[in-house]
Amino acid sequence: MQWFGKGSGNVDDRRGMSGGAIGGGVGIIIVILGLLFGKDLTGLVNQLPVQDMAQQEGKKGDPEDAEGKFVDGVLESTNQVWSTQFQAMGKTYEEPRLVLFSNSVQSACGAASSAVGPFYCPGDHQVYIDLSFYQELKDRFGAAGDFAQAYVIAHEVGHHVQNLLGISEKMARARSEMSEKEYNKLSVRLELQADFFAGLWAHQAQNLKDFRLDEGDLEEALNAANAIGDDKLQKQIQGEVVPDAFTHGTSAQRMFWFKKGFDTGDINQADTFNSKI
Repeated sequence: MQWFGKGSGNVDDRRGMSGGAIGGGVGIIIVILGLLFGKDLTGLVNQLPVQDMAQQEGKKGDPEDAEGKFVDGVLESTNQVWSTQFQAMGKTYEEPRLVLFSNSVQSACGAASSAVGPFYCPGDHQVYIDLSFYQELKDRFGAAGDFAQAYVIAHEVGHHVQNLLGISEKMARARSEMSEKEYNKLSVRLELQADFFAGLWAHQAQNLKDFRLDEGDLEEALNAANAIGDDKLQKQIQGEVVPDAFTHGTSAQRMFWFKKGFDTGDINQADTFNSKI
C-alpha cells in the first residue's frame, strides 16, 4: 500500500524508553496458554517483575523513521475513514493515540510486554505496538508484507471503534451474566467484528486521495488472517483443534469477515454476533 499524506500527529513514540523487559519466553508462554485454554491470561503480565514501569510519555507527533511513518500513515488513514463513517451515523469520531514501544509498556490497562502482541486499551483509548511484532509475524507465521502490517493496526483500531460505539461496554456487562464458555464464544465474535472493521477500512480507504492499494495487498491481509486463526495456531502448538478454546476465530472465519468488510465497505453488514459463520 502507498500513503502520500501527512501523519496523524497522534503517535506517542516510547521506543527505547521502556523499562526492563518482561522475560520474552515467559510472555510467549502466556500467549500460548491463552490460545490453548481460551482465557485472557495477559493480565498475568502485571504480576511479573518489570523495572521502571511508571507512567511514561514519549515523543509526541510524527515519527521520523520509515517504520514509524508507515504505521502513522495507516493510523491517519483509519482516522479519515472512521471520521466519515461516524459522521454518517450522526456521531463524532474520537481519534485514538498510537503508542510505539519496545520490550514493555505501561497502559491504563496495566503493564504489558511486547510478547503479548499489539493491543488496544479501552481505558486510555490507545493502541499499543512493539514494531518487532512485525518481524515475528513474518518469521513465525509466514505473514509478510506491508498490508499485512496495516491489517494489524486496522484491527486494533477496530476495537477502538467498538469501544466508541458502546459494543465493548455491552460485552463487559454480558461477562457477568454468562458462563466462561459462553463468553469466550461472544469474545470471538467481537474479534471477528474487528476483522470486519479492518476490511471496511481497506475498502473505504481506497476513496482517499492519499491512499493506494498495490497489487497483492489484499492477499497479504488474507494470508495474515489465515496465519493467525485459532484452529491453525492450535494445530501448530498442540497438534489438535479445540473449538471451545478459540479466542479470535478460525482462519476461515477471520478471512471471511475481513473480506466481507473489504467487499461491502458497509458498517451495516458488521453483525458478527448473529451470524453462523
